[in-house]
Amino acid sequence: MKKRAERSPKEKADRGAFGVEEELVATGLIPEDIAAVLTIDEYQCCGSLEVDFPEACALLGMLRIPAVTPRHRASEGRQSKTVRGAVRTSCCPEPCLEVDLETEDPRSVREVRVFGWKLNKLIMQALRKTLPSLGSLQKLHLWRAGLTEQMLRSLKITASLCLNLRTVVLEGTPLPDQDFHILIGENSALTELSLRNNHIGELGARLIGAALSTPRTANRSLLSLNLSFNHIGDAGAKHIAQGLRLNRTLLCLSLAYNGIGDAGAADLAQVLGPFALTHEEVVERRKQLSKRELLGRVLSCEPHPRQQPTQAQTADSKNHHPLSVPSSSSLDHSLNKASKSTAKKKDIPKKDEKQAASQGVAAVGKKEETKLTKKVPDTKAARGKGMKPESKERLPLVSEQEEKAGITVSKEKAGITVSKSAETPEAASPLLEPGVQHVGGKVLLPGNNVLASLNLSGNALTERSLCPFLAALERQAEGRGLLRLNLSRNCFPLHCEAFLKLQELMALRDPLNRSVPGPAEEEPGQIASSP
Repeated sequence: MKKRAERSPKEKADRGAFGVEEELVATGLIPEDIAAVLTIDEYQCCGSLEVDFPEACALLGMLRIPAVTPRHRASEGRQSKTVRGAVRTSCCPEPCLEVDLETEDPRSVREVRVFGWKLNKLIMQALRKTLPSLGSLQKLHLWRAGLTEQMLRSLKITASLCLNLRTVVLEGTPLPDQDFHILIGENSALTELSLRNNHIGELGARLIGAALSTPRTANRSLLSLNLSFNHIGDAGAKHIAQGLRLNRTLLCLSLAYNGIGDAGAADLAQVLGPFALTHEEVVERRKQLSKRELLGRVLSCEPHPRQQPTQAQTADSKNHHPLSVPSSSSLDHSLNKASKSTAKKKDIPKKDEKQAASQGVAAVGKKEETKLTKKVPDTKAARGKGMKPESKERLPLVSEQEEKAGITVSKEKAGITVSKSAETPEAASPLLEPGVQHVGGKVLLPGNNVLASLNLSGNALTERSLCPFLAALERQAEGRGLLRLNLSRNCFPLHCEAFLKLQELMALRDPLNRSVPGPAEEEPGQIASSP
C-alpha cells in the first residue's frame, strides 16, 4: 500500500487549531455512495444553530466539530464580566461557538462569538451556510479568529446574506493586505463595525477612508466605526479625514491610541468646519448640477400623464356617451314622442296612456344601450387583433408599483428616458447641499455636521491641535455638529486656555443642558482630557 504523503506546514495551519479531515470519503470512513446522498448545498437549515452547524460541519467532512454553547440573555449580565475576562486572557480549552439567545427558544440567536481560536475554510463555509437562516441574528463577534484574506471575503458574503445582521466585531486579527474596507462597501448594510487591535496602518486607513466616501460614491449605512488600538498615525488620519468629507451617515468614530499627532488632528478638525472642494470634487459637483437641471427641465416640459387627457381621450369623450344611464335630453325626447303617439289614439283610456308612456321610455332606453354596446368593441378582442381599445379611461404608462420602485418613464417630447428615483441620490449628495459659498475663486462646503462623537484619547496631541478644533466647532451650524469630543490621555496641560474654551463650548452643545462635568467624566456633549 502506498504511504500517505506528509502535509506541508501551511496546509496544517489552514486546517485550524484542531484536527480536521476535509473529506471522510478520502479516508475511507464513509463509502462514496453514502456520501453522495447529501451535500452541504442540498442541506436545508432548520433555523437552530445547535442542529444546523454540526450537520454542516459533518457534511464538509470534519472529524472534530466545535460545540455550540447557548446562553440565555438574562444570565449575560451576571456572567459577561467573568466569562469575557477569562476568554480574553487565555484561549478556550476547546473550540466552541458562544451563542446569546433572546429567549429560551434555541432559534432566537442574537449574537454569535468566536473567542481565541482560529477558524479555517471549512468552518467559514459552515457558518456561511447556517448563519443566514438565523432570523434574529444581530451581532457577530470574532476575537483572534485567525482569518485570512479569503476568509474575510467569505465573512463579507455571509454578512450580506444575514438579513438582520447589523454589527460585526473583528478584533485582534491582523491581515497583511489590510482589506478590512470590504466590510463597509457602498452596498454594505452594517451599521456598527469594530476593527480594534488589527495593526491597521496607513494602507488600511486609506482603503477605509475611500470606502467611507469618494466624490462619486459613499457609504450610507455605517453609523459607528471603532479603529482604536491600531497604527494609523498622522498619514492614516489624513485618509480618514478625506473619507469624512462627503460622508453624511457616520455618527461615531473612535481613533483612540493610534499615534496621531497635531498634523492628523488638524486634518480631522478641518473636515468639521467649512472646507474648500478639490478639483475632482468641483468637477463632480458641476456634473450633478447639470444632471439636476436637465432633469428639472424634462419633468416640467410635460405634465403628469394622469393629469392631462390626450387627443384620443377628448375625441372619445365627444363621440361616445356614458354606458351607465341615458342622458336627460334623450329621456325628454322619448317622452315627447310617446305622448304624441298616445294622443292620436282617442280610444285608449288615461290609465292605458300612462302605461304606454312608461313602456315607451323603457324601450327607448334599451335601444340606446344596445346601440352603444354595439359601437364599443371588446377590449380583450381588440388586444388580440392588434386594435386600439376605445375606452374612456386611458391606461397609465406606469403602474403604481412601478412608480414606487422608480421605474423609468419615457418622455416622448424630450426624446430621453428619465427615472423618477433619479433625484434621490443627487439630492442626498453633500456636493449639492445648501450653504455652499464661493470665496476667492474657491467653492466652500459647509463641512461635516453629522459626526456627533469623536474619540481621540491616548494619542500625541498637544495644545496646538486644540485651536483647529475650537475654530471648526465655532463655525458649525447651531443645533448640529459634534456633541462629544474625547481628548483624554494626550500631551497638553489640563488647564490650558484652549482646552477650557473647548469645555465651555461643548457644554453649550449638550442637548440635556447639564452642568459641565469634571475632566475625567465622559458625558455626551462634553470634552474630557487628562495628562
